[in-house]
Amino acid sequence: MPAFDLPLHQLEHHRPDPGEPDDFDAFWESTLKAAAHPKPLIEARPVDNGLRLVESWDVTFRGFAGDPVRAWYTRPAATPELLPGVVEYAGYGRGRGLPHERLTWVNAGYAHLLMDNRGQGDLYGSGGATPDPHASAPGGPGPAVRGLLDPHDYHYRRLITDAVGAVAALRALPGVDAARVVATGNSQGGGVALAVAGLVPDLAAVLVTAPLLCGIERALDLTDDGPYGDIAAYLAVHRGAVDAAYRTLSYVEGISFARRAGAPAHFGTGLRDTVCPPSGAYAAYNRYGELSGREAVKEIHAYPFNQHEGGDAVHVRRQLDWLRRVVSGDAA
Repeated sequence: MPAFDLPLHQLEHHRPDPGEPDDFDAFWESTLKAAAHPKPLIEARPVDNGLRLVESWDVTFRGFAGDPVRAWYTRPAATPELLPGVVEYAGYGRGRGLPHERLTWVNAGYAHLLMDNRGQGDLYGSGGATPDPHASAPGGPGPAVRGLLDPHDYHYRRLITDAVGAVAALRALPGVDAARVVATGNSQGGGVALAVAGLVPDLAAVLVTAPLLCGIERALDLTDDGPYGDIAAYLAVHRGAVDAAYRTLSYVEGISFARRAGAPAHFGTGLRDTVCPPSGAYAAYNRYGELSGREAVKEIHAYPFNQHEGGDAVHVRRQLDWLRRVVSGDAA
């Protein structure tokens, strides 16, 4: 796939109006207030992960509407001190899988929580364990389309609320330095991590790669790949639902969350990415922190010849080096 989005010199100045609804803040304030609980953690049960150098727990915490949400908590074995924590959000259609699958952050010395995606887990990977009991509203079968006609019914309202709850759950787990909790994710996980950064004011950092839900209307004009293709396919059948769908999507627009975020931020995108077009990542990056009241510490890495894989392991190494500086207080 050749480059299809804006050229890099235009991406670097791409700052579109996200088209925020007037009640964006009130919508999310009321949503999170309804889900808040003084004891977010339900259970953390030790499990045998088959490994000797890391320990794992099967975690259940309270998410949207108090629903139980599953996660894996993993930390270096025989490490009694408090560790900075990383909450990771999985990609579209993926569940939490098995506890030995995601070991980068724990091997770098972090306490790691991998959140399950409610109602997902059947497209690839090793499955999930969290149902979505609220997924009966009109919409298509894919997660990006469930409840698309009303923001209160939309799947991503529930998933983002779960993601905020995951931060509270990690902070409640033993061995975590609650003042140094980080959100990270790729693709759908990147969009969710960015939403969390806009809703949780005291994150230590956020790492966002190839984020979904950023520059949504432009993405729907550019591509039929991935989750955007699910939305386009639904609207191709339900031709009168476009306005309602766009209104719903405006409540989960990543640019709007980015404007409200203030934690140090690390972004990455492939310039040939047709699943999550790079103009969305740059729009969120360029407007990141503008409503936070403080100067944003942020950087972005673009990979001109890469698609949705972006910088892959090269980018992960950049993330590791950057986050080490941030959690140690050396970020500039």
